[in-house]
Amino acid sequence: MSARLIMKLDVVEAQDLGAQVRRLVLRHPRRPELPPAEPGSHVDVHLGDGRVRQYSLCGDPADVTRYVIAVKQESDGRGGSRWIHEHLVSGAVAHVSAPRNHFRLSTQATHHVLVGGGIGITPLVAMARHLARASASVELHYAAPDRASAPFLEELTSILGTRTRAWLSRASGGVRLDAKALLAGRDSGTHVYVCGSPRLVAAVREATASWAPARVHSESFVPQPPGGPEEPFELQLRSTGQVLAVPGGRTALSVLREAGLIVASACEIGVCGACERPVASGEVLHRDVVLDEAGQARSMMTCVSRGRGRVVLDL
Repeated sequence: MSARLIMKLDVVEAQDLGAQVRRLVLRHPRRPELPPAEPGSHVDVHLGDGRVRQYSLCGDPADVTRYVIAVKQESDGRGGSRWIHEHLVSGAVAHVSAPRNHFRLSTQATHHVLVGGGIGITPLVAMARHLARASASVELHYAAPDRASAPFLEELTSILGTRTRAWLSRASGGVRLDAKALLAGRDSGTHVYVCGSPRLVAAVREATASWAPARVHSESFVPQPPGGPEEPFELQLRSTGQVLAVPGGRTALSVLREAGLIVASACEIGVCGACERPVASGEVLHRDVVLDEAGQARSMMTCVSRGRGRVVLDL
């Protein structure tokens, strides 16, 4: 299925979990099955005012009859979560894309360490269900201020039992998660998956700086800060040889569209992966939070990333 498919799904359940988190269960009004979703997948939710936001699927990946997302209302966010809390109540209709996944479980790992903070725990819930069903070697670490701020803790404990550990920094006798101590001495078959605040992701990446990059997986829906001045560069289409100038202050995405190419997009801030395009050659200045090292070697996110000199797209 194309990730550009947008479905009108019924909100059949809207449950407030506490900590300003709402769990939404979505079903198709006519079709018994939805496009399948791998563990770690997310969907685009199209808001009524034209904005688009990304939310990880936190239901059972084996259940293709419904999608489950959880949305925390962020008082200092960009307004999308507030719109969802106000409008996506039971009985409402949500406009949702088919799933996309840039946060996949590795098939090479012999042991999986899942690390989640706050609402960033959501994709790890789906991963935990999948890994538990597969009898895989896995442990999960959930960082939150206290139990009231960890609405998925009970569910995760039921899935993984003692393999779930909560790090409740503000609880009585609580301890803050120390990524360096947690990940020290791990063997080469261990892979880590982290989703949460930029601080948590940075701590895990610092703790695994000596690891092979392919062993470290992260996801964030927070865009990178501006990456300095936007110098002009060129895009060349490998199939036709056409050269397109991308001036400073314009995106590769807008220039490609102006040239008549159909390029899908959703967030346009480098967090969703919809506008990814293959790169044949050239130096890309990556400014997204989606691609890992392997992905950066073969693709670019045309909404935010730029180039130096000339970048040849495999189009």
